[in-house]
Amino acid sequence: MKDTALSNKHIALGAKMVPFAGYNMPVQYEGVNSEHQTVREGVGVFDVSHMGEFFISGPGALDLIQKITSNDASTLTIGRAQYSCMPNGKGGIVDDLIIYKLKEEEYLLVVNASNIKKDWDWISSFNTYGAEMKDLSEDYSLLAIQGPKAIEAMQSLSSINLAEIKYYHFEVADFAGVDDVIISATGYTGSGGFEIYCKNENASQVWDKVFEAGAVCDIKPIGLAARDTLRLEMGFCLYGNDIDDTTSPLEAGLGWITKLAKDDFNDKAFLAKQKEEGTTRKLIAFEMIDRGIPRHNYPIVDTNGNTIGRVTSGTMSPSMKKSIGLGYVTKNLSAVDNEIFVEIRNKQVKAKIVKLPFYKKA
Repeated sequence: MKDTALSNKHIALGAKMVPFAGYNMPVQYEGVNSEHQTVREGVGVFDVSHMGEFFISGPGALDLIQKITSNDASTLTIGRAQYSCMPNGKGGIVDDLIIYKLKEEEYLLVVNASNIKKDWDWISSFNTYGAEMKDLSEDYSLLAIQGPKAIEAMQSLSSINLAEIKYYHFEVADFAGVDDVIISATGYTGSGGFEIYCKNENASQVWDKVFEAGAVCDIKPIGLAARDTLRLEMGFCLYGNDIDDTTSPLEAGLGWITKLAKDDFNDKAFLAKQKEEGTTRKLIAFEMIDRGIPRHNYPIVDTNGNTIGRVTSGTMSPSMKKSIGLGYVTKNLSAVDNEIFVEIRNKQVKAKIVKLPFYKKA
């Protein structure tokens, strides 16, 4: 089990540590609900240093990225980031990722921790463009400083104006006494804030200064359990749950990152045909009407008890105090306001399909 550069910090703070994607990670500190509300109302810090960082550079870098991803990376300018996915050549998804344009002919790809080796091997297999590839996942730490008070809490740590970094933009600047830190407005919680990429040797200093500066805003450390409830309230997909090697981006509602007008990329023909003919199933969001908490892989059935799909993610929403979930159902039964049932312990529990996001700021 690998440690992050900050594992000792979490243990000293009394975090409950669990194995996650091969790393020893903090799942919670005070409790999921209180940590969740800290991020919704104030500011909290996640250690997500288990994520993967691939640096791709050279004249062939963009061509390689265009071949392996569904979105159009040619639209990126320096200082902008893009959410994308990698189609697997069989109608599924290798992984979802964020692409950063650092310089002309230099990009950073941030991938899911559980997929680092798989993604590296996949991208490498298509590198006929002479792009230089570096896997620096083991060298970088990543802090997600999230919540509506993030700018107020962190502004004293950087000479740049954090309020001017737009969503899905970033700056490479000084932060917490460290130069050349990537400060990115690409959160996964729906409550604003930043993700901070720094070298491992600087992570402890950055962590300490973040908590010193944020004390006035009652900043707190947040575990991965609250990260999951926060992202689910927004309807953000989690790889391995809502998307995987068997789900297409169109089924998952990711048509907006599937740019069929760009030049050839993996699965372009398949996805163009699927868009033209329509998918047979669709990822939907639902709220429970009757009591019960939906969990991953619970069957979804219709009013006659026929299985029409399965739950991919589910929880009791800390913000809304109601049970919510995502799941795939057959396309003809996927309309908003349709009644469905989730099979929980052999009992059919009523739910209804709703629009995303579940959580809407007051």
